[in-house]
Amino acid sequence: MNSGGCRLELRLLLADTTTLRNSRQLGEVVRTASLAIFLLILIALDGSAQTPASSVAHPSKVGTQRGSRVGGQSPQQLFVAGETALRNNQLPQAERAFRKVIAIDPRSAGAYANLGVIYMRRKEWGPAIEVLRKADRLAPQVAGIRLNIGLVYYRQNDFQSAIAPFESVLRDQPNSTQARYLLGLCYFFNQRWGEAVDTLQPLWGEQSYNMNYLYVLGIAAHKAGRTELDERASSRLVEVGGGTPEFHLIKGRAHLNNQEDEKAIAEFDEAEKSDPKLPFLHFYKGLAYLHKQDYESAIRELNADLAVNPDVAFTYDKLGTAYSAQEKDAEAEKSFREALRLDPRLVNSSLGLARIYQKQEKFSQALALLDSVEKLSPQDYTAHYLRGQVLQKMGQRERARVEFETYTRMMNDAREKRGRELSGEIPNPDLTAEPQ
Repeated sequence: MNSGGCRLELRLLLADTTTLRNSRQLGEVVRTASLAIFLLILIALDGSAQTPASSVAHPSKVGTQRGSRVGGQSPQQLFVAGETALRNNQLPQAERAFRKVIAIDPRSAGAYANLGVIYMRRKEWGPAIEVLRKADRLAPQVAGIRLNIGLVYYRQNDFQSAIAPFESVLRDQPNSTQARYLLGLCYFFNQRWGEAVDTLQPLWGEQSYNMNYLYVLGIAAHKAGRTELDERASSRLVEVGGGTPEFHLIKGRAHLNNQEDEKAIAEFDEAEKSDPKLPFLHFYKGLAYLHKQDYESAIRELNADLAVNPDVAFTYDKLGTAYSAQEKDAEAEKSFREALRLDPRLVNSSLGLARIYQKQEKFSQALALLDSVEKLSPQDYTAHYLRGQVLQKMGQRERARVEFETYTRMMNDAREKRGRELSGEIPNPDLTAEPQ
């Protein structure tokens, strides 16, 4: 195929990538895609996001009480000791040092900020947000603190919450490539297509070699009706990608999103010939087999991906789904638990684990999971159906009846809404989403 034909094929694929069956499916695809995109962004940004800013403020600059000492050490000495330990990734020693600084001076923004970095490296997101918020209140002029707050949300796939801190960093530092790139992606993942384009386009000069940048920009431009930029990004993507394994991965991912599983697997096979350890290649290949209900192949591919990327919640989530389909409940439970440990917001894992608990007659645990699903995804009617089943087994027939009725009403409403969208009575959000 000549380059012009390849560009046309790719543009058609990318144009259809987000034309999915419903908004929940789009959300899952976008969240899933973000994992691979984020890893490559870290490389493109020279790894700056992987090691968040440390030592954003020295005690002498934030009013540390110089006369106080702990264990014979001044706060300045403790702070330097903490910084040294942090640079050497000696996290327990660094945490103790910065806690001692705070004991002397509770207003040490630098100590709180560096504690935030420690918790980020441990993936302890709740404590990280708590201390970073304290640091931000004490030193609101330090953009690096707000950047790390945004990164904490981003790494939990909470892209909506990450927007405000990234926006504030970009206002203060308009030339920050990292803040601009991540903010543009957050707009993209929230279907704010126009804002995604406006934010990402200024990076063209330094990122037009980056295939994931071009992929995202092309989709956002298409969805925002920016035809010229859509064509430019797609053409550049073909030019840069050529026959590289990354390019085959992108094409395969587009086929996968269009439910063209055989074509997707063919592209993934081509990518694997050149780079069998390409990040997330085996994840997407596993998804294709999962769609085909070839569960043994799906499990093989997903485990292969975990050998390369061992800390990805979505891979465990899909592995649990494959094991559940084979009624291998012990393996499924282990996978879903690990997925939720890594990302407590994964609805599918919560539902999968609730089904297992229902079978095991662990009713209180199942109900607790279903309550969390309802908070995370109020429109998910599956939770009501499962809750009805659990309550029925518990002998609470009236409460079960209410849940089944709620499930039926919500399911019918969702079906009717999809019918109106397809008839053109209201716009299909996957095709005509406006920036929010």
